Amino acid sequence: MILTPWGEVDVTDAHVHFLSPAFYRSLAEQKKTTEVGSLLGWDVPESAEYLAERWIVEMNHNGVDGAVVIGTIPVDIESVGVPTDLFPQRFRGITMVNPMLAGADMRCQAALANGLIHGIFLFPAMHCYSLHDQHVRSLIATVGAYPHAVVYVHCGMLSVGFRKKLGLPSPFNMGFSNPIDLHQLAMEFPRLRFVIPHFGGGYFREALMVADLCPNVYFDTSSSNRWMRTDPASPDLAQVFRKAIEVLGPERLLFGTDSSWFPRGWVKDVFDKQVEALLAAGVDESGARAILGGNLRRLFSWAK
Repeated sequence: MILTPWGEVDVTDAHVHFLSPAFYRSLAEQKKTTEVGSLLGWDVPESAEYLAERWIVEMNHNGVDGAVVIGTIPVDIESVGVPTDLFPQRFRGITMVNPMLAGADMRCQAALANGLIHGIFLFPAMHCYSLHDQHVRSLIATVGAYPHAVVYVHCGMLSVGFRKKLGLPSPFNMGFSNPIDLHQLAMEFPRLRFVIPHFGGGYFREALMVADLCPNVYFDTSSSNRWMRTDPASPDLAQVFRKAIEVLGPERLLFGTDSSWFPRGWVKDVFDKQVEALLAAGVDESGARAILGGNLRRLFSWAK
């Protein structure tokens, strides 16, 4: 629990990247070096088990009750399954998936059936595909067969700082980043829950439109939300929260930080700024408790 203006609140983070040894190996192969950690100034974990335990220590230190951990390279199921296996009361795991890779849907099906993961993360702009592609629909149909599975769909602005720091190319395509593209899938699979991170990442209006039409679409509030700098209609985070609550209600907003690497750990500054914004937006105790953790636990059928 964390002490907030509404009292002690169970806080569960909807967006924590699990940067496994496999993630660092992938970067090392692309950079053709074994010094990725020192180049970035990040700690490279010796194993997924070690990383899971380090996150537990970090969460305990900050009073965080639980987190959704995201495997950050395509189908890193083995890694993201470790924290959910070791600490099932504290973690839910989702894995990044590129639907254009052969066998992606079958691997996800097996992992969902075995309880290794609880959902998937789609990144159309990063992997350069359309949400209208038949491969995507096939994958969503597979995931939709599991009643408690959740699908994250990254939309909007995309800037990967660690790739810039390493001098690696980022051949992303923002032409595939509009939340409007999610509308057809969300309508076709009404029992499947979709999460749009970062309030749509600069496509706030479009994300609101989709969420207004589709009650199975949620927002996560994660990151510094730097996209607001390019949106003249959203000058501050409190206003973003007010508009999101007006359209979705407080029950479809999921607090998140976008925490990722160590030694930085859990980004408490993001939490503090969001608490300040929720207060300024006039959110009451019930709404705050829901946004800061209750909604996420309900979404994942996650009992304490």
